[in-house]
Amino acid sequence: MSLIDERQDFSTIADLFLLHGSMQSPAFTDGRLCAQLAMHDIDPAAWLAEVCGVLGVEQPRDESSAERFLAWRRQTLEALSGSELGYEPLLPDELFSLGEHAQGLKEWTLGFLEVIEDAGEAPREAWSTSLREALEDLSGIAAMPDDLEEDAENEDDLFALVEHVRMAAMLLYTEQHPGKPQVEDTESTTRH
Repeated sequence: MSLIDERQDFSTIADLFLLHGSMQSPAFTDGRLCAQLAMHDIDPAAWLAEVCGVLGVEQPRDESSAERFLAWRRQTLEALSGSELGYEPLLPDELFSLGEHAQGLKEWTLGFLEVIEDAGEAPREAWSTSLREALEDLSGIAAMPDDLEEDAENEDDLFALVEHVRMAAMLLYTEQHPGKPQVEDTESTTRH
């Protein structure tokens, strides 16, 4: 299996950031990637340039790193545009504390909202009320505290917030790309 076909997860991308001398979490950059793909796409060369800018390098350190960064972009685009509606933000997983997970969600949301803000008012005019409300909710998520106690209630709440962010991202993608993903119409396929 080539690097391109491997699933890129938070730890893999965080390790890749470290390899390039960056201690930053990839969550913020993933939020930006998701919003850029949802709003207007970002081609592979522009994506590599953006990641290198984030990392403060002129280019990826080797071909393998470049392949992983491009696989990250492709994986995100495929998840946003796929009929399975399987997009998941790149966030710290169960190996991290609840506070680290909350911090990652905040960073992802800030990156996502930054791209939305940069787009200006023009695209918003065509957005549904549902999408506008979902994006307003993201501002609240970006401001939430991240010093969460490790308990089941906080874990459930955080899971619900991640799901809300995920759905807002997919809603933005589908409204900006009418007809994509092609989701099966369950009413027309039901037999009586």
